[in-house]
Amino acid sequence: MMLEYFNRQVQLWGEDIQLSLQEKKIAIIGCGGLGSSLAFALGASGIGEIHLIDFDEVSVHNIHRQIAFKVGDEGKFKSAVVRQSIQDRCPYVKAIEHNCDFESFSKKGIELDLIIDATDNLPVRSKINSYAQKINKPWVYGSVEEFNGQVCFFENSSFDVFKVSDKKPGGIAAPIVMHIASLQANLALRYLAGLSVKKDYLYYLFFNDEGELVTQKFGLPTT
Repeated sequence: MMLEYFNRQVQLWGEDIQLSLQEKKIAIIGCGGLGSSLAFALGASGIGEIHLIDFDEVSVHNIHRQIAFKVGDEGKFKSAVVRQSIQDRCPYVKAIEHNCDFESFSKKGIELDLIIDATDNLPVRSKINSYAQKINKPWVYGSVEEFNGQVCFFENSSFDVFKVSDKKPGGIAAPIVMHIASLQANLALRYLAGLSVKKDYLYYLFFNDEGELVTQKFGLPTT
């Protein structure tokens, strides 16, 4: 029954890889715009255990771009709603909510194969970077603002190459959130499936004044 559920993925990479995903454990840090889309992209992929970390509650202004939420979810914990959305779609993935900040989650000592950033501020990403280095695990960075986005699979490079501040993001168009989350999810799933991934390489995507999608790529220094 499980392999029938994942039939199209099994066609892509075979039964052994699909079954191997059941042994993987990941954490999605943040359950807002990026986290919602990541949960939809990865929550029905067959990853064995997905930890969802967010202390925030759903607000009405979240709903237009955070696809896990609907009118009526206001006041609920984001991590709880996202967990339920995963469980409703896929009985073969265990989703676990953590209604806390990342620092509190990091002290729980949960073993992970990959960390995925879905936050909206640089200081927390710096903490994710430090924690990933401490436990010797890679992490996938993603950020969005206006019509722009960035993605990077960090392994041997460091987020310290960015200037860390408490700058808050500007306005955001909903489609770019889903686009960046999709790129993050593809990198994550390829890595977990044992496929090749371009690491320590920053992708910067933006729409120019003519509405053309432009992608720039930068190699990052390794530590």
